[in-house]
Amino acid sequence: MIYNFDEVRPRRTTESYKWHAYPEDVLPLFVADMDFISPQPVVDALRERVDHGIFGYPKEMPEFRPVLLKWMEEQYGWKVDPDSIILMPGVVTAFNLACQAFGKPGEGVLVQPPVYPPFLSAAQYAGMTRQDAQLSRSIDGNYEIDYDAFEAAIKPETRIFILCNPHNPVGRVFRRNELEKMAEICLRHNLLIVSDEIHCDLIFTGYRHTAISSLSPEVADRTITLFAPSKTFNIAGLECSIAVIPNPVLRKQFNEAKRGVVGWVNLMGQVAALAAYRDGREWLEQTLGYLEKNRDYLTTYLKNELPTITLPRIEGTYLAWLDCRNTGIKGNPSEFFIKNAKVALNDGSTFGVGGDGFVRLNFGCPRSILAQALERMKSALREL
Repeated sequence: MIYNFDEVRPRRTTESYKWHAYPEDVLPLFVADMDFISPQPVVDALRERVDHGIFGYPKEMPEFRPVLLKWMEEQYGWKVDPDSIILMPGVVTAFNLACQAFGKPGEGVLVQPPVYPPFLSAAQYAGMTRQDAQLSRSIDGNYEIDYDAFEAAIKPETRIFILCNPHNPVGRVFRRNELEKMAEICLRHNLLIVSDEIHCDLIFTGYRHTAISSLSPEVADRTITLFAPSKTFNIAGLECSIAVIPNPVLRKQFNEAKRGVVGWVNLMGQVAALAAYRDGREWLEQTLGYLEKNRDYLTTYLKNELPTITLPRIEGTYLAWLDCRNTGIKGNPSEFFIKNAKVALNDGSTFGVGGDGFVRLNFGCPRSILAQALERMKSALREL
């Protein structure tokens, strides 16, 4: 099946948070969902389930685990024991639960800002403290890991490292050797690694995702891996995610922390996830091709038309981390673009240290919307 990603499907007639957060004259390129119809097999599976007409309490679908294991091995070369899989309603729920299950008040959580804002609040919600190991920037503007700073940020009370790979918002797909160095430091300091890999299927040509848990049995024994079909197949509203916990002691403790707090996964989320992992590869390949062209369009446009805005190399995700510090904007650039360009972008300061003067742009949309937004931004900057 050939999908038309240029088609603009109106979403203001639906309960889309993305398209209702701002007035109708504002183009929303902020929250991380795509403006593309989901894979037809997913739509068909949901329709078939709706036609059945009964929506009682669900259990895990027996076909789901074998399909998921096959996807993980084919996609990432990662063989997983089926018993290590736990279904969750969301990745953010899962890493917050991990902090509360494995940390104690006053202990520490290590993160790598600038990073997805829920990472920054997870420690606080668990009564823990946060330690920042800020990503560094090379001369060409791309982000790297300063391993000395990473290890220096670990304190005696640090218990958990929350990794974001692929990294949101800077777009890095960490290489195997980078993951090995971080894992070695974490094991030496006896840290639990909680790895958010939700963008693991949104990887561009020339790069490959490596699950940190797949590095070695020793790393797997100290790792909780979290991912989902939500970003990959644009089904975030259906709330079905996966936790992989090979260590049976950690898995038991995690499951015990769920009791009375986290229930089953939404029935429709399971139906959609199964159809996506089983039959969604064709859609994903076409989506990645379109996203890659959007990424290249964005990169070229900024270079030629908005040279005062720069961005690091985007290796994965459909998110662009725009450096607006040389534009002449006085104050917050996201507020400037909402007011003067009618384009909604994420405020970089909410991503923690290293985020001031940046905005995050979601290019998972028809190219006509991306082009219109960039033209609006260009016009607004001309008025400075």
